[in-house]
Amino acid sequence: MSRVTPDQPRRATAGPTAGARPRGRARPTARGPVPRPGDPSRNRAPLPVAAGVAALWAAVTSWLPVTVVLGLAQLTEDAGSLAGALRAGLAGWLLGHGVPLQTAAGPLGLAPLALSVLVVWRLTRAGVHVSRAVGARGGGSPRQALTVAVAVGIAYALLGALAALTVSAGGLRVSPATAALVFAAFGAPAALVGALRTTGVWALLARRSPPPVRDGLRAGVVAALLLCGASAGAAGLSVATGGGDAADMIGAYRTGVAGQAGITLVSLAYAPNATAWSASYLLGPGFAVGTDTAVRTSEVSVGALPAVPLLAGLPRGPVDGAGAGLLAVPVLVAMAAGWLLARRSLRAAAEERAEVGWRALLVPAALAGPVAGALLGLVAAASGGPLGGGRLAEIGPPPWPVFGVATVVVAVGAMLGAAATRTLTRPAPPARPSAPPRATPDPR
Repeated sequence: MSRVTPDQPRRATAGPTAGARPRGRARPTARGPVPRPGDPSRNRAPLPVAAGVAALWAAVTSWLPVTVVLGLAQLTEDAGSLAGALRAGLAGWLLGHGVPLQTAAGPLGLAPLALSVLVVWRLTRAGVHVSRAVGARGGGSPRQALTVAVAVGIAYALLGALAALTVSAGGLRVSPATAALVFAAFGAPAALVGALRTTGVWALLARRSPPPVRDGLRAGVVAALLLCGASAGAAGLSVATGGGDAADMIGAYRTGVAGQAGITLVSLAYAPNATAWSASYLLGPGFAVGTDTAVRTSEVSVGALPAVPLLAGLPRGPVDGAGAGLLAVPVLVAMAAGWLLARRSLRAAAEERAEVGWRALLVPAALAGPVAGALLGLVAAASGGPLGGGRLAEIGPPPWPVFGVATVVVAVGAMLGAAATRTLTRPAPPARPSAPPRATPDPR
């Protein structure tokens, strides 16, 4: 019941009573502990856990396609089994990283570069995911990016050693220490690229680098990609020309439709290797398909070859006649890279109403040579390897001659393309001085 009675009327509340809060003032909210800079947030994952999960996911997503392809290739009369397909997929996965497999016929070290590219892409994404999980996204810290790369590399090295032990139990001999080192060499640099982009360090380095160096790196990468594209087209045309021999080789395996599809996919996995060999062939050093063999534009000397469909496109002899025009492909590609470099610089200068000097064009064009040479030399080194002992112990192009020839050809071609583009392009008109403001008459 209410305490207010007729004898004790309700008092008018003229002001706030003692201990009451003013109505216009909001209640103070409960304040938690303010996080200090550098304190780990509660929603961030521990670095070892994030690196382990990302490395495992990168391994699984690159191992499963190999298992499926090799499982199809093994579907012969009595060779198809789940355990054999899993073991072969694991061995092929190790081979895709460049880990040599010791077999009864000798070492097997010819890595399918298509699988290697898939592995590098998955590890780059692992660096991105780990950087986000530990809260390093957009932090701009090179130390955080390097820490993420090292963590992913260590986790991936452990997976490589475990895979080597598993394959060694099935008959092949694989060194766990070698597998760990090779997997770390794959995991850390690839994850570093993803971590640098996610943390923002990549953009920071690009802004702070001198313009000639930045333009030279871009032009060198463009020249290498263009040459690889032209080489892939030449290799595809050569294989298509010998398509009848390739079909006979596939039919000689006496497999079903699934087996032939698997053999075709295995051949496609080595298509980037053929691209690297074609690039070395166009540049001049050529490549080998066995000990004491040479495939160059001036000489073709090969012996008995294995029944591999990809080898059906090998040239029959030295180039002559219209085929000699292939020798101009690297120079034309380098000139195209120089043209793109000059067009980009001239467009930027036209927007600013400025003039591009010769130094601003020729220095980046010259730097494009070593960049493209280094990239093509690395690809040439990765595309070769032994296919057992004996005469097939040496397959692939020589890396150092490829590096030297590509450096000279790209540097000279890029400078010629850039100089020709600047000479033939009309200079931008000079900026007109702004007119002074008109004086307004005094109304008085």
